[in-house]
Amino acid sequence: MKQFNALGPKFLLHLEGGTVLAGSVLLYSLQGGNWLLYALLLLAPDLSMLGYLAGNKIGASIYNLIHTYPLPALLAAYGLLGHNALALALALIWSSHIGGDRLLGFGLKYPTEFKDTHLAHV
Repeated sequence: MKQFNALGPKFLLHLEGGTVLAGSVLLYSLQGGNWLLYALLLLAPDLSMLGYLAGNKIGASIYNLIHTYPLPALLAAYGLLGHNALALALALIWSSHIGGDRLLGFGLKYPTEFKDTHLAHV
């Protein structure tokens, strides 16, 4: 039987995802975001799975690019610096998605197959 390690890397990555999810939802709420827009777009980053139609290597690359924080962080910076509420809202929805994925154990993909991730084989 596997021992549970509350401070192990896997647990900390799940905790990190939950923290990003909670923080993104809080900031979205504080900025007065439209909850219908949030619900409609929360799963939009998963459209990146269509990249797998071009093969595992390309699919994993596209999926991983969309499921890491640099692009939503750049979009958030643009929203904040450019006083663009829509850009900031989209960045927070995007970050919520990534955080939720990590919380649930969905990790970044290896090019071997879709189910091979940095958190587990799902």
